[in-house]
Amino acid sequence: MQPMRWDELQDFLAIARTGQIARAAEQLGVDATTIGRRLRRLEARLGQVLFEQTRQGQALTEDGERLLRHVEGMQQMADRIAASARATGGLAGVLKVSVSEGFGSWFIARHLHDFVERHPGLTVELAANNGFLNPSRRETDVAIMLARPQAGPVVSGKLTDYRLSLYAAPAYLARCGVPADAAALATGHRLIGYVPDLLYAPELNYLDDLLPGLTANVRSSSINAQHRMIASGLGIGVLPRFIGDFDAELTPVLPALAFSRSFWIVTHRDTRQLQRVRAFRAWILETVARRRGDLTGREAPPPP
Repeated sequence: MQPMRWDELQDFLAIARTGQIARAAEQLGVDATTIGRRLRRLEARLGQVLFEQTRQGQALTEDGERLLRHVEGMQQMADRIAASARATGGLAGVLKVSVSEGFGSWFIARHLHDFVERHPGLTVELAANNGFLNPSRRETDVAIMLARPQAGPVVSGKLTDYRLSLYAAPAYLARCGVPADAAALATGHRLIGYVPDLLYAPELNYLDDLLPGLTANVRSSSINAQHRMIASGLGIGVLPRFIGDFDAELTPVLPALAFSRSFWIVTHRDTRQLQRVRAFRAWILETVARRRGDLTGREAPPPP
């Protein structure tokens, strides 16, 4: 028998307590057809009929009555755990967050103190690297990804758009000149970018957005390494605005060629309602909304 899911058991409990699928759906804030589908899936897993259809709604069968006793005990335990967490001052345990290297080290790391101060009982593990831990396999509680997953037992939504631009060090521009347009980048300029064979997401193929077929002369799998090479005067490269605009050593190049990408927040559907996951999701949405200018670009870096 396949393992039962807690959200299906909570749906069952709501139907048993309200006596109607429609009332349970209203209470839970979901569509009645969704509740009905989950109930049928639960009954199929158990090989039991849990409710009889009556004129008034749904009435528990004997199998349903037996299951209800177990589920009510589970709900009482969950309520006691939640009450204990509140009594001890809030959330506890480990929260795992997987995010791209640049966004993790240049945006989340810059603001994470706010989340940690709100939830001092949590241990936060931030995996900010090339490639993501897999929320489908529960390798992470939250993943902030460059594209929306097309399959798997996950729930996803757009977190934010962000802008990218070309940057160079003033010393490089003084030595090699300022390119007049995208075509000029292909002749007489050293470009810094990703290693094509090591791209972990097609969204990182930035140079094609500027000019089809444009390639980098110096390549790295790390956006932070690219950033340092650009700042050292080695060449011109694409950086997210939340990196480039915050480095006083860099100068924007051809700002009219700026383009956009998106971040998606992804959680496993069975753990998305965990308090620590809900708390982080609410915090990152709030932080992104408050710091939108950092992501889309600003006229000048903010004061330190």
